[in-house]
Amino acid sequence: MAPILNAQNVSKRFGAKPLFQGISFAVHEEARIGLIGPNGAGKSTLLAMLAGEQLPDSGEVIFRRRARVGYVRQISEYAPGITARSAIEAAMARAAVPEKEREQRLRETLGRAGFTDYAGPNTAGRPGPGMDSDAASLSGGWSKRLAIAEALVVKPDVLLLDEPTNHLDLEGIEWLEGLLQSATFAFIVVAHDRYFLENVATEVVDLNRIYSDGLLRVTGSYSKFLEGREAWLESEQRAQEGLRNRVRTEIEWLRRGPKARATKAKARIDNAHELIARLEDSEARSRIAIAGISFEATNRQTKRLIELDSVTIELGGRMILRDVRFSLHNGMKLGLVGPNGSGKTTLLRAMTGELQASAGTVWCAPQLRVVYFSQMRELDGNLTLRRALAPHSDSVVYLDQVVHVASYAARFLFTGEQLNQPVERLSGGERARVLIARLMLEPADVLILDEPTNDLDIPTLEILEEALLDFSGTLMLVTHDRYLLDRVTNSVVGLDGQGNAELFADYLQWEEWRAAGGASESETSTANGAKQARQTASATASKKKLSYIEQREYDGIEVRVDAADSRLQAARERVDDPALATDANALTQALAELESAQKQHDAIYERWAILTEKISNS
Repeated sequence: MAPILNAQNVSKRFGAKPLFQGISFAVHEEARIGLIGPNGAGKSTLLAMLAGEQLPDSGEVIFRRRARVGYVRQISEYAPGITARSAIEAAMARAAVPEKEREQRLRETLGRAGFTDYAGPNTAGRPGPGMDSDAASLSGGWSKRLAIAEALVVKPDVLLLDEPTNHLDLEGIEWLEGLLQSATFAFIVVAHDRYFLENVATEVVDLNRIYSDGLLRVTGSYSKFLEGREAWLESEQRAQEGLRNRVRTEIEWLRRGPKARATKAKARIDNAHELIARLEDSEARSRIAIAGISFEATNRQTKRLIELDSVTIELGGRMILRDVRFSLHNGMKLGLVGPNGSGKTTLLRAMTGELQASAGTVWCAPQLRVVYFSQMRELDGNLTLRRALAPHSDSVVYLDQVVHVASYAARFLFTGEQLNQPVERLSGGERARVLIARLMLEPADVLILDEPTNDLDIPTLEILEEALLDFSGTLMLVTHDRYLLDRVTNSVVGLDGQGNAELFADYLQWEEWRAAGGASESETSTANGAKQARQTASATASKKKLSYIEQREYDGIEVRVDAADSRLQAARERVDDPALATDANALTQALAELESAQKQHDAIYERWAILTEKISNS
């Protein structure tokens, strides 16, 4: 059967800089594609092309006849006066859904998205707003659910989702995972949440200029993609080295000054120049720029830094937090989780002194240095990038050294041309990098990060993880990125949305507590859960013996072990081949291969033993 969508040799540029060139991308029935790539690679633009909302500069996008395409944009906004019901009704009218089907579809779709007042099943967890809720006043998470419901109600053949997890809370992400896992339609989802990709995608496409085709497409989960990308990089490195050797030979020949009068000589000269151009292109594509993220701790020795004692916060007559108690100690890395609207940001504001508690006390150590990354990302859009990073001069002080603002900006992948551009022209990911760059200039006793991962691409997320793992101070982290929570934090404070908070060893334990009913289950169960968390928090911390890079290495080492076993077995069989007895050269080569295979085999098994011992000793 013909693909639902087929982009053939499409290219797009904005200004002088091309986003992508010559991309070919087909979407077939029941495809489950995760689309990733660095910020600025053109993921959103490609998705808009596949939705028919943008035209390529060259090439074409072919749609199968009568194909229905659902498209959920990165930002979901509604005009005042539009209700959840009217938004869905308008979507059905545009798709010419028969009148007699509309009410039932509306009830089923909004019910599954978590909206109340419907007879249909609610598979979205806790009940949400009703059908007559003003769409413009919905939270970011519920606005995103409504946008997804709009796309689903027309029963699409393919659903295109542009970073839907950015505005969903953890419960919303799990709801979307379940929806996509049971989907009968094809979908493409742009996402940077690695657990989400692992759970929903059966193909991963990396849109990136480093690939000669502009993208790499690997069948399998996200972890399979990582293996495939590693294999591609190794293959590219070998090919590049071979090309480099050939170019070196041709350059030496050219230096001898061959005359181009002979046809063969002229052809070789042309071929030499072609090889040089190919090598330059390959090396240019393989240069990967990464952000240089690190945070400076003050190395303060005070043990107790912040303590909340029976903190209650009431806003507008609504109980946000009730009787919250926990402490932040030196070196602690604490995750804060809970559904949207449960009071996470409110709790952070109380901890920083920005908000007064209605009851209870928030105690902070004297002269405590707190560095706070707000999810509101307050940046004056009229400021230039230069002034946003260095307000009073053209230099900053980083790690007690004076650094020119251009050099400091380059650490975060900004070019010299961008220094004089207004901040308002930067993308969401670029603004996040600006704020992180400013935070890095402030030594911290306590680093508080409220949703720092929104809009960050996966390579930048990986650098952020390493920086947080290396940070020797105290960390308070709010994020919906479960992988980041698992890797970085050693305990978790969970909010249930009813004002209650409990301490847990990790995110998984909080999930189990929430599934069991949370604080509403019984006071005993929550007390036991908190006690168990306190007993196991230190053990959880010690389990994080492997760095992120080591963990990635360990996750893929069994594949390398199997490959080493196969190579060694093949080398042994080659040496035992009777035909080699009369061929000295072939036998010498076979013995050399056996020796090389044995060394690789021994090295991989030794590395496996080291990593396994690290885990077992934790």
